[in-house]
Amino acid sequence: MSRRLATLLASLTVTLLVALGLASPAAAVTREQKLSVLSSWTQTSATSYNAWNAGRLNKAAWSEYAFDWSTDYCSSSPDNPLGFNFTLSCYRHDFGYRNYKAMGLFSSNKARLDSAFYEDLKRVCATYSSVVRPACYSLAWTYYQAVSVFGSVAAVQQSDIDRAARMKADAERRARTTSRT
Repeated sequence: MSRRLATLLASLTVTLLVALGLASPAAAVTREQKLSVLSSWTQTSATSYNAWNAGRLNKAAWSEYAFDWSTDYCSSSPDNPLGFNFTLSCYRHDFGYRNYKAMGLFSSNKARLDSAFYEDLKRVCATYSSVVRPACYSLAWTYYQAVSVFGSVAAVQQSDIDRAARMKADAERRARTTSRT
């Protein structure tokens, strides 16, 4: 745990110094440096997500790290199922998968990347009203299971989305009925 914290703090320090213009990533980034940043940007915490997102928004500052920023978002599954915005969660998941694969360290990091994805999805769901949140959590679990078992959210079935849609519609109907009484 203390190693993770140290790695995260080191990465956040570098991110802050770059953002303030006080330092730039080293011209000759070592494999260890790249792995340190990659690890700090792919943890399950909101802090890790925020550091990755800051890097995403300022890719030029990290160009020497040669990260693969490509994404297909949620693959062939909806990026915004039932209006729940899973786009950036899928993007960060792609980032982790692609960069760990490129470094030959995917299999030892896959479970953590999938867990970080699930935590990101749950943080998205927490922003929605308590009425529809259970449907969002249901979809988050389905997306997580798809990547955990199959390695891709492409495995999400329309029936999974339909089930969550029914949950959402039922919850909204109950909320309307309750507010009228």
